[in-house]
Amino acid sequence: MSQTSSSVPQYDSLDELLKAMQNMTNDLLAKTGTNMVISRGDPNAKLLIVGEAPGPQENIQGKPFVGKAGKLLDKILHAVNFDMDQDVFITNSVFRMPPGQGGKAFRKPDSSEIEYYKPYLLEIIRLVDAPIVLLAGNVACQAILGRTGITRLRGKWLQIQGRWVMPIFHPSYLLRNPSRTPNSPKALMWKDIQEVRRKYDEVTRGTRSFIF
Repeated sequence: MSQTSSSVPQYDSLDELLKAMQNMTNDLLAKTGTNMVISRGDPNAKLLIVGEAPGPQENIQGKPFVGKAGKLLDKILHAVNFDMDQDVFITNSVFRMPPGQGGKAFRKPDSSEIEYYKPYLLEIIRLVDAPIVLLAGNVACQAILGRTGITRLRGKWLQIQGRWVMPIFHPSYLLRNPSRTPNSPKALMWKDIQEVRRKYDEVTRGTRSFIF
């Protein structure tokens, strides 16, 4: 294991990184009493999805996207024939549930939390080495792209150091906007995920090693 920055080393394997993260006790949200929620799916997958932060169900189960939003995400991916056990790896931008405020059980991560966990996210992306990365929602866009505005960013491919990266709506946004009318969030998401399927098929015909 070699050092790449003052805060996060470069790990030799994903298992080594995940073990180190699970043992973290002094990270920015460690004192909130919530669990470290890092990933689910196949680490050899060619499609990597970056979410926001764990909510209550994710905090309980220790896996990202397992609540209502996660079930919707699985349904969307299944609709274009992605196998959740083999084709997809899912992770977070922030790995602990931020504390609640204003009577709510939890809140969205703030900029300091996103920046703190970003090096760990980048190391996950490097080690999984998937050629296609989807950024689900504004928190993921802020973490990777340094900007937000998901309604403007969604559905557009970016190439970042050899990877195909697309921002998409977070499924929780779709739950809040259930309309299926033309140009509704759900209709746009369906268009985007069909394009992801097309790109996935194109890219996986011939694979190579990527560097993030």
